[in-house]
Amino acid sequence: MKKILFVDFEKCVGCRTCETACSLYHEDMCRSAVSRIQVLKWESEGIDLPTVCQQCERPMCLEVCPVGAPYRDQATGAMMIDYDKCLGCRMCMAGCPFGAIVWDDYDHKVKKCDLCEGDPKCVRYCQPKAIDYVRFSQAVLAKKRAIGERYSEYLKKFAEEATGAKRA
Repeated sequence: MKKILFVDFEKCVGCRTCETACSLYHEDMCRSAVSRIQVLKWESEGIDLPTVCQQCERPMCLEVCPVGAPYRDQATGAMMIDYDKCLGCRMCMAGCPFGAIVWDDYDHKVKKCDLCEGDPKCVRYCQPKAIDYVRFSQAVLAKKRAIGERYSEYLKKFAEEATGAKRA
């Protein structure tokens, strides 16, 4: 069954350890600019959002590539890049709705998450556990549970306010 990286941005503390682990694994050096996972920061909102390839069922990177360089790895389900075919045109970057493909100015290649051959390093080293590697169905269930919990909190607050208004 297909597994994906599931990101809980509410747990992310913005440490960028995921970027470091990724670049060390893939590049043998700390180069967060070419990490396959990028932490987007909204300082004014206090939000850190790890952004990574969603391994789409119908990947736009493949749809827009003029030479069909992206392909799906059968073992992990990850979308990969065939560098023998890749022209370096960056159309895949433009086509990705998540902005999850980066350009390496040093290697002159696009880089994207390959799920580290089924053992994502970003997951292993994320101390706050903001990133997990789970079956897609688990990710959907976790999102539903989180929405349910927020809704429940809202209803409790509403009930408390309504009860307080009746007493007054």
